[in-house]
Amino acid sequence: MSRIGKLPIPIPSGVTIEIKPGQAIVKGPKGQLVVDFDPDMEIVIEDGQVVVKRPTDSRRHRALHGLTRSLVANAVIGVSEGYVKELEIKGIGYRAKMHGDKIELSVGFSHPVIIEAPEGITLEVPEPTKIRVSGIDKQKVGQVAANIRAIRPPDAYHGKGIRYAGEVLRLKPGKAGVTGG
Repeated sequence: MSRIGKLPIPIPSGVTIEIKPGQAIVKGPKGQLVVDFDPDMEIVIEDGQVVVKRPTDSRRHRALHGLTRSLVANAVIGVSEGYVKELEIKGIGYRAKMHGDKIELSVGFSHPVIIEAPEGITLEVPEPTKIRVSGIDKQKVGQVAANIRAIRPPDAYHGKGIRYAGEVLRLKPGKAGVTGG
């Protein structure tokens, strides 16, 4: 039995789940998400919890068991609490500014980089060196944060660039100076 797949998903108050063949519709205070899953998997609601069951112990069904449970659990957390990814900007003169619902990044290029938030994602700049990406879809939030980081990933020698909050970088030592002559 899958360690992740067998865990029941508690349904918080204010969240409703509608199960259709191959689809779970999760509604909550922050919005609605539709989770598509393999029609072989069976999702049932028992005692205020969602349980994912698999038909056989074949390799494919074992793999889909944990995946389906994780996708539904992420949707339940998303519509009830939401997801946030924070990014930090390091470097002299590197900063971000809000312009309406867009972010303007100055990260060492000859031109500013403009980022638009896709539908369902909120971008914030609480400080000139911090960016917050938030939304209800975990995959979308992570992808937008990764796209922003990819504009100027951290430099391996100085650490300048855009990084996730709390990300630890191992800096390379650089050139060894000539000693003696």
